[in-house]
Amino acid sequence: MKKQRTRIRLRDEHWLEPEARASMRGCVREALREAPYATQVDIFILSDMAMRKANRLYRDVDKPTDVLSFPAINWQAGEGPAPDIDTGRVFLGDVLISIDRAAAQAAAYGHSLARELGFLAVHGTLHLLGYDHETEEGRVFMRAREEAVLERRGLSR
Repeated sequence: MKKQRTRIRLRDEHWLEPEARASMRGCVREALREAPYATQVDIFILSDMAMRKANRLYRDVDKPTDVLSFPAINWQAGEGPAPDIDTGRVFLGDVLISIDRAAAQAAAYGHSLARELGFLAVHGTLHLLGYDHETEEGRVFMRAREEAVLERRGLSR
């Protein structure tokens, strides 16, 4: 039996359809495919109300957002990955996704909820890896990575 390189703990109190859950997991695994070490990511599916509270608490922004990432590694400070002594996996951090925002955005963009959740999960995972979109160059690079992962998972636009 092949050892699983990526562990994704999905915390979902909103009873996502199995297709959407599988899509998110597959997208995160695909985004981490080239990581040179085994990884763990925790994904939390929240309501807009819970996301608003998190956004207010951690970013001082009093409104819901679609995705928040909380990296466990400060890549900019030169921190490197440190595997857990018991599992051998590197914990990358948490990704919070608003199911309400995801559903609204899927409808607005005319694609499936599974595709939108996959996109948000990949976007959050890339932030855990130290990528950002604060500059135009970073935005273009992240978008290209996001779209490449979604295309490989059969979720292109």
